[in-house]
Amino acid sequence: MARSGKYLKPEQREFLVVQAVARKQISPGFVRVTLGGPALREFAPMGYDQWFRLFLPGGRGLRLPKRTGGLWVAEYMLMSKDTRPVGRNYTVRAHREEGVHSDGPEIDVDFALHEDAEGGLGPASAWARDGAEGDEAGILDEGITFLPPSTARHHLLVGDETAVPAIAGIIRSAGSTGGGVPVHAYIEIPHEDDIQPLDAPEGSTVHWVTRKSGAAAGDGVLAEVKAAALPDGPGYAWVAGGRKLATEVRRHLVGERGFPKDSVTFTGYWR
Repeated sequence: MARSGKYLKPEQREFLVVQAVARKQISPGFVRVTLGGPALREFAPMGYDQWFRLFLPGGRGLRLPKRTGGLWVAEYMLMSKDTRPVGRNYTVRAHREEGVHSDGPEIDVDFALHEDAEGGLGPASAWARDGAEGDEAGILDEGITFLPPSTARHHLLVGDETAVPAIAGIIRSAGSTGGGVPVHAYIEIPHEDDIQPLDAPEGSTVHWVTRKSGAAAGDGVLAEVKAAALPDGPGYAWVAGGRKLATEVRRHLVGERGFPKDSVTFTGYWR
């Protein structure tokens, strides 16, 4: 694995062509798509918030860049609009070496069903909800961003529904690797039925905040974090979701809670 700034990248990566082998709406706001196919044998699971770029077929089918170094983005942008795949970023919700729905490895991906101002879904959410078994997609592994310092005595996780898969992965990995550092998660969801069972390590807590009708996304969990009695001692925070939420939580933690800037990893998944 190669560390680059605040990211831990896989040692080797390449574009992999995978297939949707199962789809299930697991709650009002989430659809789970299982990806499979022989190419997944080249995918190295890293746990935590491992994320990847998902590419969906354009007007002429699935066409992917041939390069995986820094030049792949330029190659992607030079593709014509009718051949360029739709690109979005997603997190590994679960990885299995032996498939449940197919032979070989599988990856579960949870899609939050975000609607636009007209009530429609974005291209990735629509693909997840309405696609067919066997639909092809491309993925490019990007590694993990959850990189707490060894001095942290507690880990704080904050996010909206788009961060649920990553927070779930971090909690699962924290429980399996041990270390004795408690995790405290604050998660906002649009509907109470979107709550998912998370097996947090001993001494950890998970706080679910259901969004109130008419409230802006992220406002509820931001208020919850501001009112929270956080543990003493040096901590590490991982924050993701809407850009406004990520920025506001970081500002609060650094400005009012004494978190050093380099002890807060924050990512705006959407605007």
